[in-house]
Amino acid sequence: MIILSEESVSSCFDCPYIKGNKARYKYFHANNLSPNELDEYLSKGWRKFSTFYFKPFCPNCKKCIPIRIITDKFLQSKSQRRVIKKSSGITVKLVQPKYKRNYYEIYKDHSLRFDKPVDDEDSFYKSFFQNSCPAIISEYHFDNKLIAAGFIDVSEESFSSVYFIYYRKFENQSLGTLSVLAEIELARVREKKYYYLGYFIAENNSMNYKNRFYPHELFDWKLSKWHPVTK
Repeated sequence: MIILSEESVSSCFDCPYIKGNKARYKYFHANNLSPNELDEYLSKGWRKFSTFYFKPFCPNCKKCIPIRIITDKFLQSKSQRRVIKKSSGITVKLVQPKYKRNYYEIYKDHSLRFDKPVDDEDSFYKSFFQNSCPAIISEYHFDNKLIAAGFIDVSEESFSSVYFIYYRKFENQSLGTLSVLAEIELARVREKKYYYLGYFIAENNSMNYKNRFYPHELFDWKLSKWHPVTK
């Protein structure tokens, strides 16, 4: 691992997940993490974009809960099986993280779902293709056309979902759920023990779907331990 900047604490800012709350991060910049080093940080609740590694360090809140799925024990629910059936025309494959303009076109369209400016192509490239650790991309094709992509970090014993993008016209295909189901299976096939799904936030409608995949484990910030959750 090459440390690019030492561990620091950000100033407080308006929380993007819970209205009215203040947030801050503990963070550092690094490059060339090995699979084992990435495991070490993931297991302690850290997340990353590009070379930016971070975890919540909020003054009065611990509601961003790291969550990971146990791949070889995962069981699809009835509603999840319906998503698989509904999406039977979509094929999924893993590819190396080589830049394609198609990715940015999907990202621009996907970003219109949110009330914020869309990153330019250079910023997009720096965020998702300046990999500071082993990575891979899941591609979703329909009628031989790329319609969605998932950016995944790869450690020794896990896949870690970084971001997922799709064309909005396919929104009724439940692609968000499909991506989790597909990537759990891809991680299992590659004999990865865990699939990290970022932070579960019960009070945020965009983040509270993550605990619907069982069994999973939730991280206890106070005890620095993972606790199993079964349905």
